[in-house]
Amino acid sequence: MNYHVLTLFPEMILQGLNTSIIGRAIEKGILSLEAVNIRDYAGNRYGKVDDYPYGGGAGMVMQAEPVYAAVKDLEERMSHKPRVIYLTPQGRVFRQEMAVDFAKEEDLVFLCGHYEGIDERVLEEVVTDYVSIGDYVLTGGELPAMVMIDAISRMVPGVLSNGESGTIESFHDNLLEYPQYSRPEVWRDKAVPPVLLSGHHANVEKWRREESIKRTLERRPDLLEDANLTEKEKKFLTSLKKG
Repeated sequence: MNYHVLTLFPEMILQGLNTSIIGRAIEKGILSLEAVNIRDYAGNRYGKVDDYPYGGGAGMVMQAEPVYAAVKDLEERMSHKPRVIYLTPQGRVFRQEMAVDFAKEEDLVFLCGHYEGIDERVLEEVVTDYVSIGDYVLTGGELPAMVMIDAISRMVPGVLSNGESGTIESFHDNLLEYPQYSRPEVWRDKAVPPVLLSGHHANVEKWRREESIKRTLERRPDLLEDANLTEKEKKFLTSLKKG
């Protein structure tokens, strides 16, 4: 997986992602990360890429040509048209299934806006996906891009040391992850659930699945509408709702 982030603050992207799991995957060559400075395509010696909005209003708007030139330069180097993701609160809200879908790509381009946004004309030309990480406004697209890259990378084979840990966690089957416990067996009078000490793998899996359903009902009941449940699990959920 090759990530290309078009930004006015490349150091923010590089410093934020060249660490931990993502950093190790980059070192191993499983992932690559390029932060492209849009100012390099400004066409003027000042690196100016913004101007006042037509029609008036507060703030500045990023101009079309520098963004267009940056994307076209990437396309020439790749010899194909990649998916270009524009980070915007007007986009679809990012979800786990989107991370799985994006992880299938060879290249992903993230376009980070700033100020009052980017000239609509270039967005119409280059953007394939409009994505938001939530219903709130940030100062730029860099933090959303890093959030998405982290989530997508976990779905790329070889990034995680445990082959299952990228899928058997929160949002698998549209359920939240079950509670996790580690040593010591008793901590401040709180004991680990006995089933986890039993060594009975089938019982452990059943317990974990039921705990996932319980936790989802308590914390994110909206997810249960699309949860992948067996008939027994549906009956279990019904009993929980009845109390």
